[in-house]
Amino acid sequence: MGSDIILAAGSGGSGSFNLLLLLAVPLVFYFLLIRPQSKRRKEQMQMQNAMEPGARVLTTSGIRATVVSVDDDGIVLEIADGVEVRFVKQAVMQVLKDDDPEELDDEHDEDAEDEDGDRVDLSKDGSEVDLSKDGDDKAAPAADAAGEDGEPESKPKGKAKVEAGDKPA
Repeated sequence: MGSDIILAAGSGGSGSFNLLLLLAVPLVFYFLLIRPQSKRRKEQMQMQNAMEPGARVLTTSGIRATVVSVDDDGIVLEIADGVEVRFVKQAVMQVLKDDDPEELDDEHDEDAEDEDGDRVDLSKDGSEVDLSKDGDDKAAPAADAAGEDGEPESKPKGKAKVEAGDKPA
């Protein structure tokens, strides 16, 4: 008898609520998904149709280029000096402003570079190591340095030698 009461309470007024829910779901989809997407698509089409030669653009593949010429279905972009590539208009994602820098790389850190630029301090004791190919041999050890057994040590070309006692456990 108790289950009959629960069923009767659950079925009251559900028809109008289901109808309201059935009408609300398409409205929510329209205002949250369809309408903003069509607005973005319309703005993108206007931007692509308004491109003129000389404008800086960013393609969907991430290439920054300058517009050389515009046709009815495509554009010619100059990606480097003398290098021109033909794209469809839909490949242009954004027209860049003139004040945008050409390269968006991180700023070069001037204080990290030495005053001569050739030597980098890699040792614990503060002595400099010359990494340049034509560098001076001021910091390089003598070529005829003797090892523990008295024989001259040979310098490894690729990988350093590891003694059996030096290997990690």
